[in-house]
Amino acid sequence: MREVVIAGAVRTAVGKRNGGLAAVHPADLSAYVLQALAARTGLDPAVVDDVIWGCVSQVGDQSSNIGRYSVLAAGWPESIPGTTVNRACGSSQQALDFAAQAVMSGQQDVVVAGGVESMSRVPLGAAKGDGAPYGPKALARYDGFVFNQGIGAELIAQKWGFDRTRVDEYSALSHERAAAAQDAGAFADQIVAVETEAGVVNQDEGIRRGTTVEKLANLKPAFQEDGVIHAGNSSQISDGAAALVLTTPEKARELGLTPLARYVGGAVAGSDPVLMLTGPIPATEKVLKKTGLSIGDIGAFEVNEAFAPVPLAWLAETGADPALTNPLGGAIALGHPLGGSGAVLMTRLIHHLRDNGIRYGLQTMCEGGGTANATVIELIS
Repeated sequence: MREVVIAGAVRTAVGKRNGGLAAVHPADLSAYVLQALAARTGLDPAVVDDVIWGCVSQVGDQSSNIGRYSVLAAGWPESIPGTTVNRACGSSQQALDFAAQAVMSGQQDVVVAGGVESMSRVPLGAAKGDGAPYGPKALARYDGFVFNQGIGAELIAQKWGFDRTRVDEYSALSHERAAAAQDAGAFADQIVAVETEAGVVNQDEGIRRGTTVEKLANLKPAFQEDGVIHAGNSSQISDGAAALVLTTPEKARELGLTPLARYVGGAVAGSDPVLMLTGPIPATEKVLKKTGLSIGDIGAFEVNEAFAPVPLAWLAETGADPALTNPLGGAIALGHPLGGSGAVLMTRLIHHLRDNGIRYGLQTMCEGGGTANATVIELIS
């Protein structure tokens, strides 16, 4: 199989719900990152074989194949196709994996992967409507349990023994790390400024500076009266988009592109859909086995902070270094634009590796229904 490299990675800032990006149509938001990807890398859009776009709530403004309309909104040639994938929160990470597989197999030479979600315009759960997507057979298999991520997070906290203080400590640290990263300019080169009628949006909006365990203690549990999960230790409802270009080293040289990272391997795993969010644990084990690496070989981890117990359980089971895990903060502080998050995290990870000379990075993302993606990349010096 052919070697695959990532030769460009850009993202918008992540806007908070009803914040700076709320007025921007998701196809137009996607257009910003597609245009910037081409401009910053020197990529001629005409050579792109396909655009694979992640999006979760594919209704309303995000319906009818948002991937294709993002290509058109960007002004790219009509000959370039686009498709939209949904693996819940891991949609754009799966888009990246699909793109890598297409290039690796030789079926395509240049593929753009990414994703978008405007949760201000298309609310969480909008795609369900009045339907019951689980169906009676799936519910019967699990004794009528109605699958719920928040309850899953509570069950994880109970199983691993994380009390309210522990999850709130983790959440305060996420904000602290994100604020420090923003102040240090760690995100500046990767963010595409978005112009809106209200002004330019070029900084992540969700960071709450000065967040403390004491302040978080005032928030009421969201899913169980005596639970530990609340708005402050959960991922934020957000808007955002990101895009990456994948090709072979040979094609990159031919096109004058500069490879940033090598795609080492990807894996997807299923897990208990009641706990729902533990999939990153087996997915990490699977991708490490597949790539022949150990947890100690990895210098930076991005583990999506859907809820604080998710990375905490992952850390407990994998033995990864907490200092190397979400070192720039995560979705609790920086937001979680669902279908765009996988590409946003990968963009952050690639730039973090380059800024710090770190060889290997691993990204993993829990997903609704009890699945998870894990991807390993290697810095190209």
